[in-house]
Amino acid sequence: MIGIDLVKTSRIERFIERFGERGLQKFLSDDEIRLVKNHKTAAGFWAVKEACAKALGTGIGAECAFHDIEISKTHKGAPQIKLAHHLLEKFNITNTSTSITHDGEYAIAVVAIQTS
Repeated sequence: MIGIDLVKTSRIERFIERFGERGLQKFLSDDEIRLVKNHKTAAGFWAVKEACAKALGTGIGAECAFHDIEISKTHKGAPQIKLAHHLLEKFNITNTSTSITHDGEYAIAVVAIQTS
């Protein structure tokens, strides 16, 4: 299963200006917030979570919330995702991979999910 999302970074910049860290907490864990360098990083994380929910076919909502998807970095700095246990079980997920890129005012993320 594959999902993709595109976010205009200025949209996330305005969101952060309006709501600050409280706004970030709506879609990011404390560990994820520590990884955010600026609004462009936050936009990339938003895109990953949306792309993941699209790959699952659920979208963000009752079945899959923002906090059910956790983003971290490998020792080389590549993004990786960890899904909540209930998602792993429900969808028989065996592996995930993700990529984030930025170009100008846009952040784009792709998520691939393997199932058994």
